Amino acid sequence: MNNELLEYKIKTLPLSPGVYNFLDENGVVIYVGKAKNLRNRVSSYFRVNNQRGKTAVLVRHIVDLLYIVVDTETDALLLENKLIKKFQPRYNILLKDDKTYPWICITNEDYPRVFFTRKKEVDRNFYYGPYTSVFAMRNILEMINKLFHLRTCKFSITDDGIKKGKYEVCLNYHIKNCCAPCIGEVSKEEYNGFIQSVKAILGGKVHIVLQYLKKQMFDFASELKFEQAQNFKEKVEILENYHAKNVISVRIFNTVEVYSIVEDKRDGYFYVNFMKISNSIIIRSFTREVKQRLDEDLTDILTTTMVDIHFSDMNIGEKAEEIIVPFDVDFNLENFKYTIPKSGDKKKILEWSENNARSYMMEQQRQRTLIDPDKSVNNLMKTMMSDLQLDSEPRHIECFDNSNIQGTNPVSSCVVFRNGKPCKKDYRLFNVKTVVGPDDFATMREIVYRRYKRLSEENQELPQLIVVDGGKGQLRCAAETLKELGLFDKIAVIGIAKRLEEIFYPDDPVPLYLDKNSVTLKVIQHLRDEAHRFCITFHRNKRSKNMIHSELQDIDGVGEKTIQKLLNSFGSIKNISTASLLDLSKVVDLGKAQKIFEHFNRLTK
Repeated sequence: MNNELLEYKIKTLPLSPGVYNFLDENGVVIYVGKAKNLRNRVSSYFRVNNQRGKTAVLVRHIVDLLYIVVDTETDALLLENKLIKKFQPRYNILLKDDKTYPWICITNEDYPRVFFTRKKEVDRNFYYGPYTSVFAMRNILEMINKLFHLRTCKFSITDDGIKKGKYEVCLNYHIKNCCAPCIGEVSKEEYNGFIQSVKAILGGKVHIVLQYLKKQMFDFASELKFEQAQNFKEKVEILENYHAKNVISVRIFNTVEVYSIVEDKRDGYFYVNFMKISNSIIIRSFTREVKQRLDEDLTDILTTTMVDIHFSDMNIGEKAEEIIVPFDVDFNLENFKYTIPKSGDKKKILEWSENNARSYMMEQQRQRTLIDPDKSVNNLMKTMMSDLQLDSEPRHIECFDNSNIQGTNPVSSCVVFRNGKPCKKDYRLFNVKTVVGPDDFATMREIVYRRYKRLSEENQELPQLIVVDGGKGQLRCAAETLKELGLFDKIAVIGIAKRLEEIFYPDDPVPLYLDKNSVTLKVIQHLRDEAHRFCITFHRNKRSKNMIHSELQDIDGVGEKTIQKLLNSFGSIKNISTASLLDLSKVVDLGKAQKIFEHFNRLTK
């Protein structure tokens, strides 16, 4: 570290929770971070063993440091969240401020209105949201309107104005879409009862509103007021239909928040799903896309995004009593119970959350691929190059597999992937010529030699990567063959073992273990599975053909033409073996028919 002032500041930082800002030479905030211990956390950036990748780039641009000491970890989380949104630092993950999302607003008036808005103001109104789906939000508003027929006009309706007859009913009243509080059709108390029911529904307490509506229905029915009872019955049906679509099959009676995270290594994004559940009803559910800026791990990104979601004034329903997360988080929010479920209903809803995040990730991947397919492929190639520690992008990959049963009918396959996708026109099959018996190593040597000797002699394109289906032995044989051909320095070669899906490199005893959700591992697995499928299909066909021919060729006097006649007529060796002498004589002469009949009948005795 060449900056003496910065070095002095770091050494004198307090050992307290706080937030730190890194500034560049222009005084611009380029990174905001939180810490349980400011001195330990900030000094960790400048240790040599931590300066790699994007973090090293950040450290090179740090010229000055500002910090703020706070009392608790929760205060640090909140302050970090505010400063990231304020400065939008270059090296922080991008936190959205939800300004473009719609909200449901309930106005603070004598006769409140309920409508959607994209501007959440600092006023006395009540806001519920934000909603990530406009379609879902409009369905909720439509259901509320069918239930309560609330007013939509923007008049400032007062009790005094109603008494003086200042207002006139509008078209909505005539088409029965408004309960007309402006002319006193409903009392102020009754109208505000509707509003309290709306707040209960938006807060997840649908069962309370249902109980009230059903009681009203039965009360009117007992008084023989069947028209009013029918009206409440229709309301019950509307609300029960809405409730059925949102209730879940787990027993969660308190209010919980659920957070999960999945990583898209191909495109460099993380996806954090949030669910809020109360009384076994999903009140809120959405997935947020987060772009990684530094080398943040899952814990850092989940913590930062979780705090942003939790404190974004999302006042739908009661405050959560419990937060369900997939793993330990660095910072704990005060007055909340953290749960990492291992089984049961809580584990089930965490899995739902993860599935929602994964589904959203796949949808975003498809959209990016459709919008810019080249960019998607480029990201995949860069990821594979990095994960597999290659010198060049593996645009052209070939994978080999062998198949035999106790050394009989040995065959091999070579499948080709271009830009991460199968290129079936380039697939090749090989009949093994020089190997006797079940010798996978010798088979691998022969096939690799034949494949790349021909490509070299014909000046055809060579792959950037060869994948061998097998462990160290098969990989060693393939590598030695490439060295013999003088191609070892031109083509990277790896092996994938089936047991733990570990990746082996030539002359390296320690395997590479890729994350099971890694896009690189998925491409390699696809290669391996495709090579196996292609090879085993070829082997089965060859073995079946040889079995049919050898069985009939054992019969004296039966040649290729006779065999072909029999197969054309009977379709299979099984049908030939069970045919009568008369049926056989209709296809071939009686002498041959007699021999074939006696051969198969002798075998069945």
